[in-house]
Amino acid sequence: MKPTSIKIIERLRKAGHEAYWAGGCVRDILLGIEPTDYDIATSAKPDDIEDLLEETKPVGKEFGVILVIEKGHAFEVATFRSDSGYSDGRRPDAVLFTDEKEDALRRDFTINGMFYDPIEDKILDYVGGQKDLDAKLIKFIGNPHERILEDQLRIIRAVRFKNNFGFQYDPDTYKALKNHAALIAKVSPERLQHELNKIIEGNNRVEAFEDMSELGILKHIIPELEDLRGVPQPLEYHQEGDVWDHTMRALKYCDDHAARDVKWAVLFHDIGKPQTYALKERIRYDHHCEKSAELAKDILTRLKYPKKSIKDVLWMIEHHMMMQPLLDLPEGKVRKWFLKENFLCLMQVFEADAKGIVPTDMSMYEEILARYREVLKEMPEGKPKPFVSGKDVMKITGLEPGEKVGEILEDLYEKQLANEISSRAEAIEILKNL
Repeated sequence: MKPTSIKIIERLRKAGHEAYWAGGCVRDILLGIEPTDYDIATSAKPDDIEDLLEETKPVGKEFGVILVIEKGHAFEVATFRSDSGYSDGRRPDAVLFTDEKEDALRRDFTINGMFYDPIEDKILDYVGGQKDLDAKLIKFIGNPHERILEDQLRIIRAVRFKNNFGFQYDPDTYKALKNHAALIAKVSPERLQHELNKIIEGNNRVEAFEDMSELGILKHIIPELEDLRGVPQPLEYHQEGDVWDHTMRALKYCDDHAARDVKWAVLFHDIGKPQTYALKERIRYDHHCEKSAELAKDILTRLKYPKKSIKDVLWMIEHHMMMQPLLDLPEGKVRKWFLKENFLCLMQVFEADAKGIVPTDMSMYEEILARYREVLKEMPEGKPKPFVSGKDVMKITGLEPGEKVGEILEDLYEKQLANEISSRAEAIEILKNL
């Protein structure tokens, strides 16, 4: 990707235009991070870009942005511009093609406002980005108030950059974020979801959610999480603090390499506790798993999360308390659980939940994991095919289609998994005896 982007720059240069790497890739290079993409800024107008480069798409031509496809990679090539008016709080009402300095001044944060000339190995910094990068500061370019009003998504982007890089806020930037926190509610769910996904996948995800809470952002996007604050827990089982403290601790200990759906499940696994809190023989949260899944569905649907992912997240939340009962189930049922598609993901939620408790006891988790590994050794080819089908059950027993057929199939499959029957013939004999 990098050599290809340089060739695009060379082609633009040979035609008499200025062209540089711009924005995030420059920041990442200076931080010693391999960029995931190389955006290019140029003095060439959109028509010139389309004429000079072979495969292009006018994804944002009215704003000077052309997508260039080269050797299987996509590059955003944008004309230097200044913007005026943001009546929708996202896109400029009008753009004026200018030079690289004016283009830098319209960008969001100083660390994202630099250019890099890969031909001459030179940085072009008109906004003090290098200085703020060295000081590890997130700082708006120019007037923070104006930058936020131009695009309210910058509120949560500031939180993401600050925490994903382990930086701090410039004082004026911090004040602007706090003053304008309510504007985050105007951002589209799709854009919010994109930023939240990057936050929850970051190494400092807990610090980011703490930041959003402190700045007053969280109550405008996921108020259900704020409700966890001050909700007590039984001290004989939870000495880490209230439900918010437990949730943040669990999120902290969630495996960094876990799937994004697992991290969302950990974040929401106890979100139903405020609505199920009751003081009986002790503090209890009866049926909080179901209530947590219900609220999580509302939140993720609101954020336009993919339907398949919502389904998986809800399944993990609904079953995150079933590990102790699992150990007492018959062997066939235990093995059937082990073979479920998302069982290992559920185990990651259980692990994070257990580590989020003080005092921490991982013995049950380790026992289940050891048992799981033993069972999988017996099944090197994975989930075995059932000996009989629904048609077999109906033909032999004379039953009509319905729940009873499903119950018989389930019982036979559990016996098969537990090695209580070892062939189709044995399964058919059981059906005949029914």
